[in-house]
Amino acid sequence: MKQPAIRAARKKLLAWYDKNKRDLPWRQTSDPYSVLVSEIMLQQTRVDTVIPYYHNFLQRFPDAQALCDADTEQVLESWSGLGYYSRARNLQNAARQVVRDHAGEFPQSSADLQKLPGVGPYTTGAVASIAFDRPEPIVDGNVARVFCRLFGIREDFRSTSANAKLWELAAQFAQGPRPGDLNQALMELGALICTPKSPDCPSCPLRARCDAFRVGDAESLPIRAKKQPSPKVSAVGVLALKDERALFVQRGARELLGGMWELPGGPLKKGESNAAGAKRVLGETLGLELRDVRHLGEVHHVFSHRELFLQIVKGTVSGRVQRQGFEAHQWRSARSLAQRAPNSLTKKALALALYGKGSKAKTVRKP
Repeated sequence: MKQPAIRAARKKLLAWYDKNKRDLPWRQTSDPYSVLVSEIMLQQTRVDTVIPYYHNFLQRFPDAQALCDADTEQVLESWSGLGYYSRARNLQNAARQVVRDHAGEFPQSSADLQKLPGVGPYTTGAVASIAFDRPEPIVDGNVARVFCRLFGIREDFRSTSANAKLWELAAQFAQGPRPGDLNQALMELGALICTPKSPDCPSCPLRARCDAFRVGDAESLPIRAKKQPSPKVSAVGVLALKDERALFVQRGARELLGGMWELPGGPLKKGESNAAGAKRVLGETLGLELRDVRHLGEVHHVFSHRELFLQIVKGTVSGRVQRQGFEAHQWRSARSLAQRAPNSLTKKALALALYGKGSKAKTVRKP
């Protein structure tokens, strides 16, 4: 599509957006911190899920300085249920860098924005265009789908060549007035009209120029290589009791669910029983002896990249804690953590351990 055609498409798209955009809270501000919070939260997470978290997070941490000064455990607690907890840690580290290196003011250049932890090309384009009205491109799943259909890109959209095409097209579309609204319009078109299944082509403002609409294969695009099945992991979690208190451990910041408090445990070896695995894991990682082991049930949890079958056992322990591989530990009432469990997996594990409420449902959560 040549530049005059792109300008015409931009005009139609912006007119459509002005009439049809959803009234979302992050569209009421151009504050770069608020924009960054929304964009980080919206990664791999539904809009309806994000809205209450967005309000609560900004109420608790209203600016970069407040987030910089906050205790990381409080930040993770505010993120509980959103998944992909590395996003919360990166967001706080970004706030700390903004305070340290930029006196609390967000940098406007793409080069400086991309230096912030957790801020890649997409987030850079979103913050630069929405907060600072800079003509920076974005490509997310919605934009990729719109462009694959609009321009007839019939190869795996995640391939190197297709990805380069998508970003080049996005850069061309970003040139012109209202780049922030234009980028949001592309995402909105993908969310409301150019949907993965049953796209509403007759209502699309770009249908006259859409290659997939002309050919009639919109629903088959974008093309993606077949995804490999997620590996299945068997592990054990232990409600380890001593003097009527339960032991909880904190993962390292760089691990899956890093910084989270949870029941101690670890992977089971092939052919290993739940009791034997629980005793081995507690001995190897905490130096404790586990007795009176009782199997309580199984928690099934699906991450984005693995499927976990977590066996929950209960027992009493003796000895002095000698941590290997955990950041910290606490002895506390199990019910106190259950009331404010930091992630969905721990919530399900404690529900089973304390109340016998097992979970066979597949719950997608992001590390």
